[in-house]
Amino acid sequence: MSAPRLILASGSPRRRELLRQLGLKLIVEVPDVDETPLPGEQPEAHTMRLAATKAVKIAARYPDDWVLGADTTVVVDGAMLGKPVDADDAFRMLSTISGRWHTVVTGFCLFKHNGNERFTSAVASEVYIRQLTPEQIRAYVATGEPMDKAGAYAIQDIGASLVQVVRGSYTNVVGLPLAEVAVLWEKIHGQNVLIERDS
Repeated sequence: MSAPRLILASGSPRRRELLRQLGLKLIVEVPDVDETPLPGEQPEAHTMRLAATKAVKIAARYPDDWVLGADTTVVVDGAMLGKPVDADDAFRMLSTISGRWHTVVTGFCLFKHNGNERFTSAVASEVYIRQLTPEQIRAYVATGEPMDKAGAYAIQDIGASLVQVVRGSYTNVVGLPLAEVAVLWEKIHGQNVLIERDS
C-alpha cells in the first residue's frame, strides 16, 4: 500500500528528519505565525494553539491532505523559554537551565481542511542539564547551534553533551513526539507506518 501524503507546517529540519524515518511522503510548508504567548497562557495550551494555528494556515492550500503543525517550548520556574534572540539571550537561557531540571513541551496538531477534522495534543518530557561553567556556555553559544532552538540547545547535536538525563520522550525534546504522532496517524489511516510503507 502506498504511504499517504503528509504536509508538515514547520521549517524545522529536526521534525522533517524524524517524520521521514516513518517513510511518509512529506511536503514541507513554512507558515508565518506570531509565536508570542497570550497573557496567562500555560505551556501546553500555548504549544497546542500554535500547532493548530500553523496547521490551519497551511491546510487551506492542501484541502484534501492532512497537515501537521507543531510547536516546542522549554519551561523552567513556570516561565517559557523560546528561541534566543541573540547570543546574550542564549547565554542567559543556558545559565538558567544549567545544573537543574526543566520541562520540554511540544504541542502538535493534525488537521484536514475538508471535513474540518482536527486532532491536537501535547507531550512533556523532563530534561536535566549538567552543571556548566560560564566558559562552557560561551563556547557552546559560539558554535551558533543554540540560536534557533527553544531553550538554546539541541539534544540531537552538540548539545547532547550538555544533557545528563531525559525522562519521557526523547524525540519530543528533539522537537516532535514521534511515537504519539505515529499512533495518531495510524488511527486516522488504519495503516501501520512502520510496515505498510513505500520501498
